Amino acid sequence: MQYLRSAGSAVVLAGVLGLASCATGPDIRVDKDPSADMASYKTFGFFDALATDRAQYSTIITSRLKQATRTQLEAKGYRYEESNPDLKVNFYVKVQEKQEIQSTPAAPVGFYGYRAGYYGAWAGYPQDIQTYNYREGTLSIDLVDAKKDQLAWQGVANGRISDEMRKNPGPAIDAVVAQIFSNFPNPPAK
Repeated sequence: MQYLRSAGSAVVLAGVLGLASCATGPDIRVDKDPSADMASYKTFGFFDALATDRAQYSTIITSRLKQATRTQLEAKGYRYEESNPDLKVNFYVKVQEKQEIQSTPAAPVGFYGYRAGYYGAWAGYPQDIQTYNYREGTLSIDLVDAKKDQLAWQGVANGRISDEMRKNPGPAIDAVVAQIFSNFPNPPAK
């Protein structure tokens, strides 16, 4: 497991935010505190020390996440306020190196090719085994009730990261944040 700790790793982790470009798309999950009335909140701001800034300075990823989140929340009717917001926003990013192993019966060639399509091979028949290495990323966006200091809403995106996503993280960040907020419950009246 690899966490965001420096500017160099921030660039590597940028790919996690490109989850929206996956062929099947990221797995999006949202959860809300049942007692939280999202329509009652009017303003939002960001935590002073965001989880994506563990290196003690603001990263490029954090700046992009802030802008994409601000765009989504303002479109839903919330107003940005630095000093005393109703909701405080935080981000969490994680990337894991994963491996997938697939096995399929070997192609019927040579001596055994004569029985192709007639019946299966015996248990000891050779298998073709492929190993795929990939990165899996998770992005979590937390909205915290500033007065209660309690999580009110959370959106999480999880999926595979491609090299292409890491090369152009800006639009990928915008897309995945938009997907996370696509089913946001009861925003305030505009």
